[in-house]
Amino acid sequence: MIVITNPFFIEDETQILHSLLEEGLYSLHIRKPDFSEVEMAKFIHQIKLEFRTNLVLHSHHQLAEDLGIERFHFSEKDRKEFPARFPKPCRFKCESISTSTHSIEDFNSLETKFNYAFLSPVFKSISKENYSPEKDLFEEIKSRKNHKTKMVALGGIDLESIQKTLENGFDDVALLGTIWKNENPLKQFKLCQKIVHSYLQ
Repeated sequence: MIVITNPFFIEDETQILHSLLEEGLYSLHIRKPDFSEVEMAKFIHQIKLEFRTNLVLHSHHQLAEDLGIERFHFSEKDRKEFPARFPKPCRFKCESISTSTHSIEDFNSLETKFNYAFLSPVFKSISKENYSPEKDLFEEIKSRKNHKTKMVALGGIDLESIQKTLENGFDDVALLGTIWKNENPLKQFKLCQKIVHSYLQ
């Protein structure tokens, strides 16, 4: 299970992130699109060193080596416009590379260098207004040809839809709105985590 940071300011965010990581969150995507390089470095420096290997950097990849981060994510735009950028972060130690896709055709055409990819939106987004699927992705992924890249569901995933999503062919789920729109993000995370673990066992 993956959690993506809220792109906007959250009260006591670092404390909440530490709580999620202490509860066993394996993969935390740091997505702060409006952060400058300095702001990003300052934000990550607040996260304990012991959790740096759990972080996935969405931007300012050049900071990775100094921050002790070995996982990189590339947006769909970056993947299509700047393909030459992809190998560069991995001149450092690189544990994984991920990206975002919005159609099964794009997912199927990914190069094998990507360990996993988001496919979204699966459901109506919780965090973005007027962002809903144009196609039934559960039907679309029946034509999946890429089995080397793990397929991660994103968009509108909540307590009620996690099991259905995994049962219908996705390998994993990524959570954003269901965590950060909840008044108790840690409690919500633990409930989601329990469902994922019970399905995978």
